[in-house]
Amino acid sequence: MSEKIEKAKELFKSGYNCSQSVLGVFCEELGLDFDTAMKIASSFGGGMGRMREVCGTVSGMFMAAGLAYSSTDSSAENKSNQYKIVQELAKRFKDKNGSIICRELLQGVESSTSPTPSERTETYYKKRPCIELVGDSVEILEEYLKETKFQAV
Repeated sequence: MSEKIEKAKELFKSGYNCSQSVLGVFCEELGLDFDTAMKIASSFGGGMGRMREVCGTVSGMFMAAGLAYSSTDSSAENKSNQYKIVQELAKRFKDKNGSIICRELLQGVESSTSPTPSERTETYYKKRPCIELVGDSVEILEEYLKETKFQAV
């Protein structure tokens, strides 16, 4: 297990949401300070505000990919390049986990869309695949960064 995967899982265990845990391990090498990254990713946990839509780990992975591969250029070419990357990362996650949708990934887990987060207990961690999904998203992005020979800032 890579150092980043271990750190992301520790962030999740310490109370950060799934999206924050993924973005948090990439932010500094991508030119974003940790506190700002945590604020940006704070709304994406639980499948975006606990609505169980796109998995927060996937959203965190996409945010990191935007920092790594996009620019402030609003051209169609820049957007197209970024969308291609996002689609590839989503495909890899879906190939590994069957879906990128939080509610589908949480099948068999009583799922509420209440804005109040579930208490982080041993039972919470045993029932949910979230910590493993955090690791999967980090691993997928690490592999992609290596494949594309990305150079950190």
